[in-house]
Amino acid sequence: MVKNSFISVISQKENEEKRGSVEFQVFCFTNKIRRLTLHLELHKKDFLSQRGLRKIMGKRQRLLAYLSKKNRGRYKELIDQLNIRETTIR
Repeated sequence: MVKNSFISVISQKENEEKRGSVEFQVFCFTNKIRRLTLHLELHKKDFLSQRGLRKIMGKRQRLLAYLSKKNRGRYKELIDQLNIRETTIR
């Protein structure tokens, strides 16, 4: 899970930055993905949640691809902060 201190730092930045920024959207999707992953560990046959998880992962992947094309430095910083793997661009 995301560390509580990191969540509070991002939440404080939320007031400074726009909620529509790519970084904030990726942060929200990452939290949803982690929550759904924990849910699916308990409920393995919840296929609708699996579908929702795949959709959210696709959205996050598209946003990360956009960010890596536009600003590679911000992309690297974000994936380091969120502790997610770098995706390969097709």
